[in-house]
Amino acid sequence: MRPFHVHVSRRRFLQAAAASAGLPLWFHEECHSFAATRPPRSANDKPGIALIGCGGQGRGDMNWAKGFGQVIAVADVDDRQAQSAQKQFKAEHAYKDFRKLLERDDIHAIINGTPDHWHTFVNVAAARAGKDIYTEKPLTLTIAEGQRLVKEVRKHKTVLQVGSQQRSDRRFRLACELVRNGRIGKLQHIIVGLPTGPIGGPFPALPVPPEMNWDYYLGQTPVVPMNANNHHGNFRWWYQFSGGQMTDWGAHHNDIAQWGNGSELSGPVEFDGKSLAPMIPGGYDAASKYRVECRYANGVTMTLLDESTPHERGVVGEGKTTPNGVQFLGSEGWIYVSRGEIRASQPEFIETPLPAGAIRLYNSENHMGNFFDCIRSRKDPICKVEIGHRSISVAHLGVISIRLGRKVKWDPEHERIVGDREAAKWLSRPMRKPYDWSFIA
Repeated sequence: MRPFHVHVSRRRFLQAAAASAGLPLWFHEECHSFAATRPPRSANDKPGIALIGCGGQGRGDMNWAKGFGQVIAVADVDDRQAQSAQKQFKAEHAYKDFRKLLERDDIHAIINGTPDHWHTFVNVAAARAGKDIYTEKPLTLTIAEGQRLVKEVRKHKTVLQVGSQQRSDRRFRLACELVRNGRIGKLQHIIVGLPTGPIGGPFPALPVPPEMNWDYYLGQTPVVPMNANNHHGNFRWWYQFSGGQMTDWGAHHNDIAQWGNGSELSGPVEFDGKSLAPMIPGGYDAASKYRVECRYANGVTMTLLDESTPHERGVVGEGKTTPNGVQFLGSEGWIYVSRGEIRASQPEFIETPLPAGAIRLYNSENHMGNFFDCIRSRKDPICKVEIGHRSISVAHLGVISIRLGRKVKWDPEHERIVGDREAAKWLSRPMRKPYDWSFIA
C-alpha cells in the first residue's frame, strides 16, 4: 500500500497558526514575513552577561537571555538566591555587592531583576560602567529617578530595554496600530484594568537570616523590621519599595494605552485618584483597590482601576468587573486587548487589513532578542528608556493623587506638577544614607 501523504499549503498552515494565536490571517502573514527575514546570528556572537537580583523574575529573564550570551556572574544581597542562580546558570562568579560585578571587563550587558527601589541605582551604575541593560519594570521608584536615568543612558550611549514585553506581543501591537489608524473612529476613552492588590497585616517582625543583608536590601528606603511578607516577591505591596499593582501591572498596560494614544513620549495632564480600600499601616500599604481618572491634552480620557471595580463604560466586563487588559473606546466602536486575546465591537475592525501607507509601529517579535539585536546595531530597542519612563510616570502620578486624595495637574512637556507645591515634593523621595546617589558615584 502506498504511504498516505498530507500536503499542507503554506497558507493553510498560516491560517491555523493565526487562528491559534487569535490573530487575523493578514496580520499573521505580515508577522511571519518579518520573522523570516531576520538576519542570522553568528554562533560565536556571545556577549558576556550578568544577573543582578536573583529572585524569580530575574531568573526568568536570565533564562530567556542566556541563549543570547554567556552568563559570567550573578549578584544578590541574599546569599541563598545568589548561590542558587549561580548554580542554575553555571556562572563562574557570585557577588553580594553589584558594584563589584560591574567592575568586570568581561561583562557587556546586565539583566536587572532587583526590587523596584533598586532599579534606578543599578541601571545608572551600569550605564556609567559601560554596560547595556535589560531592566525589569517598573523602570523607577519615582519620577525624579526617571528623569535622571534618561540623562545617564543618553550620556553614556547605553542600550536599555525596559521589560515591558507586551510591546513585543503581536496582539498589543495590532490593537495599537488599529487604534492609531482610526479603525474605531476618533479615540475617546481608554480603560486600563489592573489586578486587585492584596490586603493584609500588620505582620510580626522576624529575625534576619544570616544569608540576608537586610540593611542593603532596604537601600534608600526607611529602616523597618523584616517580616515574612515585606521582601522578595511581596515587596511590591509596600509603598516604601513600590506602588502596588498600580506600578506593577500598570507599567505594562499604561505603556500600551500610551502607545495606542500616540502619547508614549508624553502623558496625561490631569489625574484624579481615589483609594477604594484601606491601606494598612504596618501591613500592605500600597493601594489595593483604586480608581484614577486621567485626561490628555488631546481630549482623550483614561480610567485606571483594579479588576474588582466595575466601569460604567466597560465593553468587555459586562458592568460587573474590569478585566485585566486595555480597552480603547472610539466614536465608532471599541477594541479590547489582553495577553490572551484581542477583540472588537465589530469583527471587521480586526479582520480588515490596514491599507498601504497606514501608520505602522515598531515591530519586535522577541523582546529579549530585540535587546541583543540592539546591542549589536546600537539602535534604540522597542521599549527605550524614555518610553519606560513616561509609562511609569503615569502610574507614579496616579499613586501620588491617590495618596494625597486630590486632583493633580501635570505638565508632560516640562515634567512638573502644576500649582501644587506639596504634590511636587512627591516627585522624589528622601534617600537614606549611605544609599543615596553617592552610593554609586
